[in-house]
Amino acid sequence: MQPRPPLLPEPARRVAAWSAVALLVTAVAAVAIALVIIFQSAVTPVLLALLGSALLAPVFDWLNDKLKLPRALAAGLTCVALVAVVGGAGYIVVSALIDTGDQIVESVRQAGDWIREHVGITGADDLGDAADNAKDLVSKWGDNVASGLLAGLSVLGSLLATSVLALLLTFFFLKDSDRAVGLAHTVAPHHAEVLEAMGRRAFEAISGFMRGTTFIALIDALCITVGLLILQVPGAVGLGALVFVGAYIPYLGATISGAVAVLVALADRGLIIALWALGVILAVQQLEGHILQPMIQSRTVQMHPAMVMLAITAGASVAGILGMLLAVPLVAAAFGILGELRKRYGSEDADGADGPAVSRET
Repeated sequence: MQPRPPLLPEPARRVAAWSAVALLVTAVAAVAIALVIIFQSAVTPVLLALLGSALLAPVFDWLNDKLKLPRALAAGLTCVALVAVVGGAGYIVVSALIDTGDQIVESVRQAGDWIREHVGITGADDLGDAADNAKDLVSKWGDNVASGLLAGLSVLGSLLATSVLALLLTFFFLKDSDRAVGLAHTVAPHHAEVLEAMGRRAFEAISGFMRGTTFIALIDALCITVGLLILQVPGAVGLGALVFVGAYIPYLGATISGAVAVLVALADRGLIIALWALGVILAVQQLEGHILQPMIQSRTVQMHPAMVMLAITAGASVAGILGMLLAVPLVAAAFGILGELRKRYGSEDADGADGPAVSRET
C-alpha cells in the first residue's frame, strides 16, 4: 500500500511551521510584556540592577581579582562608588539645569518669536506656547505646593524605594554572580551549557552598551559644552548636562538636546552663532558616529538605527521615559541571545562568526 502524498508541498509546510513558531513567540512576548506592566514596581528595580551590574562589573572584577578582596566587600565598595558617582553626577546635572532652566525656556520662547518674524512659519508659535506653558506649570506647581505635598511625597517615596531596592539588588547580583552557572545547572541540567552561553552573551551585550554609551555621552557632553562656552551661548553647562542625559536615548535624545542648544543660541546670540552652534553639534555627532562608536562599541553592540528607533518607540508605549531608557539595552541583550543561538544552531556562516558583536545587518 503506497503512502498518501502530503496535502501540502514542502515549502508550504515550512512556511506553516515557521508561522506557528512566530505566533507562539508573539504570544509568549505579549504575556511577558503584560506581566511586566502588571508587576512594573517590582520589575523596574531588577532591570535597573541588571544595568548597574553590567556597568560596574569591571570595577567589581578588579577589586575581587586584582586586589583579592572578598566578594561581599568588593560588591559593597562597588555600590558605594556607584552611589558617589551617580549622586555627584546627578547633583551636577540637576544643579546646572535648575540654574539655567529659566534661561533656556525663555530662549526657546524667543527663538519661536524670531522664527515667526523672520521666516514666517506660524507653527513656530508652538515653541513660545510650550515655553510659556512650562513656566506657567512651574509657577502653578510652586503656588500649590501645600495641596500637592502628599502626592509629591508619595512619588518621592516611590522613587527612593525603587532606588534603594535597585542598589541592594545590584549588590547581590555582583556578590553572587558566580552562582549563576550553578543556577543554570539546577534549572536545566541537560541544557546548562547553552543557558550559560546565552546568559553570558546577553550580559556582554548589556555591559558593552552601558559602558560604551556612558563614555560616549561624557565625550559628547564635554565637547558640546566647550563649544557652546567658546561661542558664549547662555546656559552652556545646563545644555551640556542635557546632552549627557539625552545620550542614553540613542538618536532621539541627541536630536532633541541638540535642537534645544541651537534654539538657545539663536535666541540669545543671533543667527550666525546659532549656525556655528549647529556646526559644533553636527561635528560632535559625526565624531561619535564615525570614530567613537566604531572604536568603543564595535566589539559589543551594533544595531541598525531603525531597530533602535522601533525599540525606543515600543519602550515609550509600555513604560514612558523609563521604557525609552531600558528598551535599547534589553533589545541588545535579546540580539546577543539570538546571536548565540544562531552560532550554535544556525548555518556554517553563523558558526564562523566570532566576538560578542551583533552585526549592523541583523
